[in-house]
Amino acid sequence: MNTETALELLKNKGYKYTGKREKIVTMFADETRYMSAREVMEYMQIEYPGLSFDTIYRNLTLFEELGILESTELKGEKQFRFSCPGSDHHHHIICTLCGKTQKIELCPMHAVLGTPDGFTITGHKFEIYGLCDQCES
Repeated sequence: MNTETALELLKNKGYKYTGKREKIVTMFADETRYMSAREVMEYMQIEYPGLSFDTIYRNLTLFEELGILESTELKGEKQFRFSCPGSDHHHHIICTLCGKTQKIELCPMHAVLGTPDGFTITGHKFEIYGLCDQCES
């Protein structure tokens, strides 16, 4: 996903284009980490001081529903990041302090579960948590 693709997706789905939405999308495109709604709010309030937390959270939820953002839970709250480009199957390692993510190509699902009898797996999410080199130092 990139900024242009995300904004085009919003337009194609019939959602109004606004400077606020563009700024949120651009912010996530420039980051390689998960961010909380509070972090997004702090960033946005510099340019839009009257912006409410509800507006931020509604937009983040919309972006997640449209596949622009993906989410996880870190530090006891939902956090968001730009969706990975392409549709290749992969997972992430995530720093629990700064939220930085790194893609890993292997999928441990088959080794852990195999193919269960009487059940068709339609999706899964596997994340590994730890500390990145910068946070560990």
